[in-house]
Amino acid sequence: MRASLTKLRGPERPPPLDAALVLNAMSTCVVVVDADMRILYVNNAAEQLLCGSEKSLRGVRLDHLLPADSPLFSLIRQARGGNHSVTEYGLTLVSPRVGQHTMNAQAAPLNDVPGAVVVSLHERSVAAKIDRQLTHRGAARSVGAMAAMLAHEVKNPLAGIRGAAQLLEQSVRSEDRSLTRLIRDETDRVCSLVDRMEVFAASGPLQREGVNIHEVLGRVRTLAENSFGRHLRFVETYDPSLPEVYGNRDQLVQVFLNLVKNAAEACPEEGGEVTISTAYWHGVRFAVCATHSRMHLPLMISIQDNGKGIPEDLKPHLFEPFITSKPKGTGLGLALVAKIVGDHGGVIEFESEQRRTVFRVMLPMFPPTGGGS
Repeated sequence: MRASLTKLRGPERPPPLDAALVLNAMSTCVVVVDADMRILYVNNAAEQLLCGSEKSLRGVRLDHLLPADSPLFSLIRQARGGNHSVTEYGLTLVSPRVGQHTMNAQAAPLNDVPGAVVVSLHERSVAAKIDRQLTHRGAARSVGAMAAMLAHEVKNPLAGIRGAAQLLEQSVRSEDRSLTRLIRDETDRVCSLVDRMEVFAASGPLQREGVNIHEVLGRVRTLAENSFGRHLRFVETYDPSLPEVYGNRDQLVQVFLNLVKNAAEACPEEGGEVTISTAYWHGVRFAVCATHSRMHLPLMISIQDNGKGIPEDLKPHLFEPFITSKPKGTGLGLALVAKIVGDHGGVIEFESEQRRTVFRVMLPMFPPTGGGS
């Protein structure tokens, strides 16, 4: 009898899902505003975009967080006035609070709440980050091949030139010894450049383990404060609940030391400030080339400075080797950073304007998830 009743009633229905859980699992930013542009709801991704928790953002006017002339408000008004969904591709959001983002935006009226509009924003730069990262890795491999060639074709002859200069120095007049010293110094300088390039050469598998990124950043700050960053004010904004990074501790120290050093050199002598931040980045998984696996990169570390910004003509080539704006720079620092981040399966990006340049590094957590390595 019980079996027949079950057949008549059919299988039990699963319990209803909490809509907030679904929205918070999305990488798309979802914001609901009322008729006065006051925020009624934000999901986790929107909290990160707007730099605040749902509790602190609820009731705040969206036009207090974004410029009043932002194209997003025109989109919201169109959706509210026409009572239908409106989409815009490549919409730019810019403000000191959120930085600069290129988004695909959709606004739709919420019919159950008069005047309310649901806005969804999807970052367009995700695919661009992958394309740029693949370019950076290709450039690093090219430098590695060049370094291997130079080590054989250049360093060996240079050793002979240096030895000949030393022998010559013993027989020339004292007033000519400055010339032999010049030869030795210049050969040493070229050898040093080749040595720095050799770090790009292919090596064995990266030895990785669980790394506390805050310990890495603490060491970097200590090194900076006692050398090149004595004139700076350092600000730390850390998420204390951040899990460990799946990485190589020494190489991560090198990455963030390079980034902090660049930030320090960009800062003004008076009032220079470097902000080091960590956060958990929800949502996006990146495809691993030639496999069906996905790499989750939830750990985001940001290095921000208040310098004059990166020249526009350098931005498209910033991570390429031998690109630099420094009079005595070699242009290998950021190329090496991009290589190490790539070796970790991570992504690096930046945005820059006057008085605000931010480098963001996204890394996998330990233990690795989603099939990435």
